Amino acid sequence: MKLLPAIFEEREIRRIYDEKTETWFFSVVDIVQVLTQQPGFQAARNYWKVLKNRLRKEGSESVTKCNRLKLPAADGKSYLTDVANAETLLRLVQSIPSAKAESIKLWLAKVGYERMQEMSDPSRALDRARENWQKHGRSEKWIQQRMTGQETRNKLTDYWADHNIRKGEEFAILTNVIHQEWADVTVQDHKAIKGLKSQNLRDHMSEAELIFTALAELSTRQIAETNDATGMDENKVAATSGGRIAKRARLELEARTGRKVVTGENYLPPRDTKKLRGKGDE
Repeated sequence: MKLLPAIFEEREIRRIYDEKTETWFFSVVDIVQVLTQQPGFQAARNYWKVLKNRLRKEGSESVTKCNRLKLPAADGKSYLTDVANAETLLRLVQSIPSAKAESIKLWLAKVGYERMQEMSDPSRALDRARENWQKHGRSEKWIQQRMTGQETRNKLTDYWADHNIRKGEEFAILTNVIHQEWADVTVQDHKAIKGLKSQNLRDHMSEAELIFTALAELSTRQIAETNDATGMDENKVAATSGGRIAKRARLELEARTGRKVVTGENYLPPRDTKKLRGKGDE
């Protein structure tokens, strides 16, 4: 299975793709949070708990068709979470009074179709990402840096996957090691500085933040390759070293310019700039 989060109106919806059945599974709580427009994840989680109990008593098939799969939470760890395919979610949507109901229905249909296109032609995913960033006002320079950084990231995660690093929790741990080394803040603290909640941090980075993230990850991969790092312990050493290389470069730049690289700059719409709490999970 592949974890590939999606974005609905600036909110990240956790989803996982089962390649054997060619099915998307979405986090039910994430969908509920959008539908109920709850500002906090815990409130959405409580809403789903009550709704699930009511539907179960009513004998609804929607609840029985929900699965539990491990998805990452805000703390970087993975927890068993209620997930459902698009068909089941469309039924659940009918049980929640919401002005967002029709938008979510259309979105669920759209992401399923897009995935089929991207499987037959992977370049479509890149084109779609570029179009989305353009639509949200990103400059061509920023978009190019974002895509270059993603390519660097993909090469690193490919190396990890081939050297006994498990996707999900272990990827998150190593990513956080690299990030904390170069930026002097954890991934979650960096998101908090920018006032982000469920949004993708990299989609809200400045050009400088993207460049130093890419430098840290490039350095990590090349050090790991040189030492043939295998497993968590050896790759943590490479991650620490790679992050420190980028940190030295960051500190030198900050000393010369008098400006901090890690900032609260983001691309949130004005109404969402208020600092929000991070997600928990169930």
